[in-house]
Amino acid sequence: MKKKILIIDDEVDFCLIMKGYFNRKSYEVFVAYNLQSGLFLIDENKPDILFLDNNLPDGQGWKYVDQIVEKNPHLEIYLVSAHQSKSSFTSPNKNIIVWEKPISLQILNSSFQ
Repeated sequence: MKKKILIIDDEVDFCLIMKGYFNRKSYEVFVAYNLQSGLFLIDENKPDILFLDNNLPDGQGWKYVDQIVEKNPHLEIYLVSAHQSKSSFTSPNKNIIVWEKPISLQILNSSFQ
């Protein structure tokens, strides 16, 4: 069965690049450009992996991490932002990883073999 990835980010170009990358790796990819539709898609599609931007048109994505993890403890979450540094979010949860934009192909390739 294909692994599912959800990307919640308001940067259309970023979403298109990421979607293309993961489609080539045979993932099923869903995209949301704001927080509300993203949270809906998490419940609807039960992704395995989530890429979550922080600065979204309708709120701060990272503020919802605890709520998302509570409902989806298996979910691997990549917090991505061009405006936040790695140190601005810490969690004991090993499934939560913070990446700064721009994300290099090298990082993607080493994380998603």
